[in-house]
Amino acid sequence: MAIYAVIYHYDATKAEQMDELRPAHRQFLRSLADEGPVKLVGSWKNDPAPGALIAIETDDKQTPLKLLEADPFFAAGLITEREVHEWNIIIGGLEGAN
Repeated sequence: MAIYAVIYHYDATKAEQMDELRPAHRQFLRSLADEGPVKLVGSWKNDPAPGALIAIETDDKQTPLKLLEADPFFAAGLITEREVHEWNIIIGGLEGAN
């Protein structure tokens, strides 16, 4: 198993729609955290370009994007770009990660 960092880039012009869908978006991500593959989720703070980072533990690089296809933000077109990077954690760790 490996940890993959998924970076979301949000459409800044759709802040109102994001506010409406945020509860469903967070519930979706919480359900993936409860199931196990999502290890952490956080948004950029005080950054001019809105976005977020999601750490997912899985066997391959394709699975994180497949898991996140049902994200209400993605389904509504609020995410302009998604990046996936295998994340080599050097110092510290993620609770529950192998």
